[in-house]
Amino acid sequence: MTTKSDYREIPVEEYVVEQEPFYVSTSDEIEVFEAAYRQRVPVLLKGPTGTGKTRFVEYMSWKLSQALAASAAAKTDSSTNGHLPLVTVACHEDLTASDLVGRYLLDSNGTRWIDGPLTRAVKAGGICYLDEVVEARKDTTVIIHPLTDHRRTLTIDKLGEVIEASDGFLLVVSYNPGYQNAMKDLKHSTRQRFVALEFDFPDEEREAQIIAHESGVDETNAELLARLGGKIRNLREHGLEEGASTRVLIYAGRLIKEGIAARRACQVSVTWGITDDPQIQRSIDEVVTSIFP
Repeated sequence: MTTKSDYREIPVEEYVVEQEPFYVSTSDEIEVFEAAYRQRVPVLLKGPTGTGKTRFVEYMSWKLSQALAASAAAKTDSSTNGHLPLVTVACHEDLTASDLVGRYLLDSNGTRWIDGPLTRAVKAGGICYLDEVVEARKDTTVIIHPLTDHRRTLTIDKLGEVIEASDGFLLVVSYNPGYQNAMKDLKHSTRQRFVALEFDFPDEEREAQIIAHESGVDETNAELLARLGGKIRNLREHGLEEGASTRVLIYAGRLIKEGIAARRACQVSVTWGITDDPQIQRSIDEVVTSIFP
């Protein structure tokens, strides 16, 4: 049975993505996510850092909001108010269940209950995005299990309540498999509650398009930076733990746009940004010099 608690009302519009985020599709991830949302199937995004997982969630929140708004305007769907809130939580090792669900706080009027971000998303009927979910404590992630099956409920032990998720609610989580070990990985009982979308770096042409748009750098330098990213990622076979993300290439592009010499921009954004190993730094610098002589 669903019950209501005395919680601070935070306008869901606060979380609505109003402007279209720039996103370049690399496969059929948009169609798969839309299908998952229609069926309310939780989604797991996995891939290296800087491959657009968070931007993808923002884009899908916007895109689905447009569809919901059109449906509401046409009065074909009375279950939605025409928007899809997005609540993002950056997970970390100290994240507790109370951080997600809520807690009691003291103020001048006494004790009151404050809903956490997960609870607000459940009640508002939006997307709750748990970024790097494996960083959270395992006893914390267990609370999401009832939200990822036919029950679609959230238990708030401190209130003695079980809340049914609003119709529009969807749980999305992400993590980077390359950073994980046996101690920090998704339990099978959690993993198999999601459909999974794998993200990787885009091809050189798409990456150049992204770099040019996000950094404002000219097309020629954007193409060179995209080529640089591909070559550096090949160094992963020679001791580099993580290749150059699209994000650091965008940072280099922004510095180049501001008049910083290309090789220096790449040094501070890419070389020094992704490794502290002197030998690998020298290897990266050699690649930079070959592309930006």
